[in-house]
Amino acid sequence: MISIVIATCNRAATLRDTLASLAVIETSRPWEVVVVDNNSTDHTRAILEELRPGYPVPLHALVEREQGRSAALNAGFRVARGQTIVTTDDDVRVPPDWLERIAAGFEAHRCDYLGGRVAPLWGAPPPRWLPARNGQLWAAIALLDYGERPLRFGTRVPLGVNMAMRRDAIERTGGFDPRIGRKAGTLLGQEVREWCRRAHAAGLTGFYVPDVVVQHLIPGERLTRRYFRRWFYWRGISRALLYAASGLDMEKPEQTTLDFATVPHVAGVPRYLFRSALGAAGDVVAATLRGDAAAAFERELWLWTFAGIVRQRWKDRHRPVLADSLRRARNGAA
Repeated sequence: MISIVIATCNRAATLRDTLASLAVIETSRPWEVVVVDNNSTDHTRAILEELRPGYPVPLHALVEREQGRSAALNAGFRVARGQTIVTTDDDVRVPPDWLERIAAGFEAHRCDYLGGRVAPLWGAPPPRWLPARNGQLWAAIALLDYGERPLRFGTRVPLGVNMAMRRDAIERTGGFDPRIGRKAGTLLGQEVREWCRRAHAAGLTGFYVPDVVVQHLIPGERLTRRYFRRWFYWRGISRALLYAASGLDMEKPEQTTLDFATVPHVAGVPRYLFRSALGAAGDVVAATLRGDAAAAFERELWLWTFAGIVRQRWKDRHRPVLADSLRRARNGAA
């Protein structure tokens, strides 16, 4: 059996459309949908009660009181009956053969987890400063495209909006860390990266499978500079939390090579990050002077990430980063 697990909070309208999209899935394999209501105050519950009787497969609904996407997904994992667990969001559209492509991906690559492409479903015209290619700005609106060929995850990671795991991978690795996942009122993230790190430390493998595709609704309010600045600020906070937990480089966690136990710190922040911030500020000025507004904005976003890092590391200044965490990071066993 395949279990699709969705965490939702106050998104009744988009959830209804997502469930309608899932309802037309075509597969001979048994499957189910598990929706975890993470303290919604809208009519989410009424939507689920309305749809459940006529839904083509079992539609389970439960409430998770601990706030946060990670906590909600973990609750869904506990009740899901499938040997394959698929995570997605409450604002996606899927093709009818989505589950068949996921199953084929597992069979082709003999892997423990996989992820695929996430294409945009624009709720408004995208701004001119948003690149039409995979990159750091795409991360802010949960889009992903690593190309046309499968690749093994390592420095790259999937997005939780289009990710599938074997049940025994979750049992061996554990669920998502609720300390760093999305919570109401925040844009915390990095929970998938942290999970993949534990998975790799446990000897598990994951693959990017390009023909496993979903469309992700991108509402107009997320296509503003203000939203991107806020998102990257919270990325900095998330990266600082991840650093404290596992010693991953806050600038380039996918390329962690430094021994942070020996790196000089200022107010809990590795000193080289201040140099990176100064360099980014210089790049902003240079790009502005040559009239390249898109490049100036992209480099500005690193400064917002740095601001989030400084805030969280200052908050945690009296809490030392444990040597054991750093040692585990160096040894690849988070």
